[in-house]
Amino acid sequence: MKDRGILYALGAYIAWGLFPIYWKWLSQVPAVQLLGHRIMWSFILLAVFLLLTRRWADFREKLSVKVLRIYLVAAMLIGVNWLTYVWAINAGFIIETSLGYFINPLLSVLLGVIFFRERLRPTQWIPIGLVAAGVLYLTVSYGSLPWIALTLAISWGFYGLVKKMAPLGSVYGVTLETGILFLPALGYLVMMDVSGSGKFLHDGILTDLLLAGAGVVTTIPLLMFAKASRRIPLSMIGILQYISPTLTFIIGLSIYHEPVTQSRLIGFGIVWLALIIFWVENRIARHNIPPVVPEFGED
Repeated sequence: MKDRGILYALGAYIAWGLFPIYWKWLSQVPAVQLLGHRIMWSFILLAVFLLLTRRWADFREKLSVKVLRIYLVAAMLIGVNWLTYVWAINAGFIIETSLGYFINPLLSVLLGVIFFRERLRPTQWIPIGLVAAGVLYLTVSYGSLPWIALTLAISWGFYGLVKKMAPLGSVYGVTLETGILFLPALGYLVMMDVSGSGKFLHDGILTDLLLAGAGVVTTIPLLMFAKASRRIPLSMIGILQYISPTLTFIIGLSIYHEPVTQSRLIGFGIVWLALIIFWVENRIARHNIPPVVPEFGED
């Protein structure tokens, strides 16, 4: 069971890490149209999946005004995240997108402190401070904020925050999120087609297949991740999640030859050092937790 869970997690994170190659094949399609197709085909595929597994009725029973309000916020956040990501990939900022997902885990920890009053050990503040220093260094060396990385990290961090409070499972949740965005996405794509700017059915069979496949490449890793999260510990998922931005960084560097200046490497190095410290600190803390010894007379 655990071995299969690891395989599912590896499959999900490797797929997410290879995403830039897929979106690069669609570089001729404007980012907003890519977002529209990703939303539309993802919802269609998830809806079909729920129908085939006879879970659609159960999904509908769980809907309420309160649930819809929560997932409306989640839908807006995931929409911002997906749009920023596909635009950045095709605009030549693959490496900066990887930085966003390296920053995200520590940002999520900080959000837990702010919104859920979670307490950090004093040593846990060190990596968070290092990430802030890394972002500040990149800002000074760039002459501007690394806004792509920060937009991805912040939107995904707050998305995770909303999902922590959301009542639905991952598959139901993404089905509802894409369902909320489905009609606006469909309306936009129809408007683009009427204006003559639409790419679907007008730019060759390969483009059509890749646009329709956007739903597959979005939902399959999600389903694999959902299976993995039920089979392996959260700590293992936390370690494996760095596969995705690492692959993305390597792809941007080696396949698409994005420039990596010395100052950018220093900034990235500070963030990577923060992640290493955070991981090592967590490992040490878990091993140093004393076992609970029952008092005399307890069973």
